[in-house]
Amino acid sequence: MADVHDAVRGKGFADRFADFCAAVVRRLPFGLARLVAPSFLGFALINGFTFGVDLLLLTLLRGWLGLPVWLAITLAYGVAFGLSFVLNRSMNFRSHAPVGRQAVLYVVAIVINYLAFLLGVGAGLAALGVDYRLSRLIAGACEGVFMYSVMRWVVFAKSGSELEVEAAGEPDFAHVRASGVEDADGPVGGPARAAEEAQ
Repeated sequence: MADVHDAVRGKGFADRFADFCAAVVRRLPFGLARLVAPSFLGFALINGFTFGVDLLLLTLLRGWLGLPVWLAITLAYGVAFGLSFVLNRSMNFRSHAPVGRQAVLYVVAIVINYLAFLLGVGAGLAALGVDYRLSRLIAGACEGVFMYSVMRWVVFAKSGSELEVEAAGEPDFAHVRASGVEDADGPVGGPARAAEEAQ
C-alpha cells in the first residue's frame, strides 16, 4: 500500500511540467484561462525548444556543411519532429495509448506539414530569394498552428473526461488511475471508492 501512496504523492517531471502549464494558464488575464488549454502552452514550450533544435541543425547542415537547402531542411526537420513527438506524448499530452497508431497518424501529419509548409512555404520562399532562416521562421508559424491542432484532436485525442480535466486547468491523473491507484485514500483525478461509498 505504501507504493500506491508514493505513486500518488510522487510527481515525475511530466507531472510537474503539466502542473506548471496549468498554473500559468489559470493566471492568464482577460478570461483567457477559459480559452487557452494548458496543453497549448505545453505545446508552445516544447515546440519552441524543438524548433530551436531544428534551426540549429539547419544552420549547421546548410551553413557549415554546405548541404543543399532541401536536404538540410529535411534532416533538421526529421530530428526536431521526432523529438517533438516524444516530448509531447510523454510530457504534454501524457498519452498512454498504444504508440503504434499514434506514430502512424503523426507520420501522416508531418508528411502533410512537410509538403505544405516546409517545402511549399519554406523552400518556396528561399527559392524566391528570402534568406533560408527567415523562410523557415515563416513556415514555422504556419506549421505550429497545424501541428498543435493535429496533435491535440487527432494524434493524442483524449476521452471526454480527460478533456474536461484539461479544460478545468487541473492536472490529469488518468494515467495513475489506469494503473490501479483508484483505491487510494484520497482523490486521484476523481473521488476515491471509499468517498463514493460514503455518499
